[in-house]
Amino acid sequence: MDDTTTAITPPVEKTVFYILFAISFSHLLNDMMQSLMPAIYPIIKDSFHLNFTQIGYITLVFQISASILQPFVGLYTDKRAQPYSLSIGMFFTLAGLLLLSHAGTYPLILVSVMLIGIGSSIFHPESSRVAYLASGGRRGLAQSIFQLGGNLGSALGPLLAAWIIVPSGQKSISWFGLAAALAIIVLFRVGGWYKNHLLTKIKAAGDTPAGHAAFSDKKIVFSMFILLMLIFSKYVYLASMSSYYTFYLIGKFHLSIQHSQYFLFVFLAAVAIGTVLGGHLGDKFGRKYVIWVSILGAAPFTLLLPYANLPLTVLLTVAIGLIISSAFSAILVFAQELIPGKVGLVAGLFFGLAFGMGGLGSALLGKLADSTSIDYVFKVCSFLPLIGIFTWLLPNVEAKRK
Repeated sequence: MDDTTTAITPPVEKTVFYILFAISFSHLLNDMMQSLMPAIYPIIKDSFHLNFTQIGYITLVFQISASILQPFVGLYTDKRAQPYSLSIGMFFTLAGLLLLSHAGTYPLILVSVMLIGIGSSIFHPESSRVAYLASGGRRGLAQSIFQLGGNLGSALGPLLAAWIIVPSGQKSISWFGLAAALAIIVLFRVGGWYKNHLLTKIKAAGDTPAGHAAFSDKKIVFSMFILLMLIFSKYVYLASMSSYYTFYLIGKFHLSIQHSQYFLFVFLAAVAIGTVLGGHLGDKFGRKYVIWVSILGAAPFTLLLPYANLPLTVLLTVAIGLIISSAFSAILVFAQELIPGKVGLVAGLFFGLAFGMGGLGSALLGKLADSTSIDYVFKVCSFLPLIGIFTWLLPNVEAKRK
């Protein structure tokens, strides 16, 4: 690993699409492997005789291990670039997958998902930085392309689980280690681009002075608090869908496990499409407006969802996925512009918060489901997007920069 100081790394002049698509493809593989876990929850729930609280704890362990390290990784790599840390992180994911495929006890399942979470915590901050560096100034688009891969991977996970893991059992998870190996190769090549092209330019140009915040510290702290509330709203709701939507469909509409995975895939595919739209619209119309529409705009659909029949449920989840998913790229770039010069720290913080909020929300919702019902959980979560009304308190970062 390199120890080159990079407090601020200037992006390239033109958008480097082949690097963006390479890092997006790696994100696809990474999140596809991660999404196998909630996809196989119905299987391990029956095999290990787990309750919903224990299912929630599995998600919590994964999300906490995937969130706590991310800000520290980002802070460290803001100062010292680590081009090949992406490949190293993927080795943790590979180890976790292989252990998960042979885990015979509940504690081993927790250890395996923790390893996968550690791999994710290493992957996201530095890969988000690569997307930023290759953006050529089109930061919203670059982050959306990067996020698109992750969301497509999250959508493919349940589908592949339905085709491979449900018929063949837990041990077939080991086949997905091939995806981890492929990701390691791709990320090694991306690391080479990062090192040879960017670090060489930085060394030739000398240190670039750090940018200065356009707002007071008090305004920045307040704005970060608002963004935190929005992340909470978005990712706790998404946790209810990713962890419990299949149970909701099985319980309410008496679907099979396999068919419920198909409907989860439909929702996650809509999330992937919405991610790309959000980044592009944020670059064009302003990120604050996209955040506003994305969070609050999903509320009418989430409020109606618990009372819908099966066909309407599918249509509503598509609308929810398209709308609510467009926020993250806008929130991330908004925060990076709010605190210039801390690309890795901000990426690590917000990816970490996203995972942490999702994990904590999943655990709490699991306990709520055990004490009430899955239907009640979805009714409670339907109010979360209303938190989006606080977006109006955010400053207009683009106007301030100009």
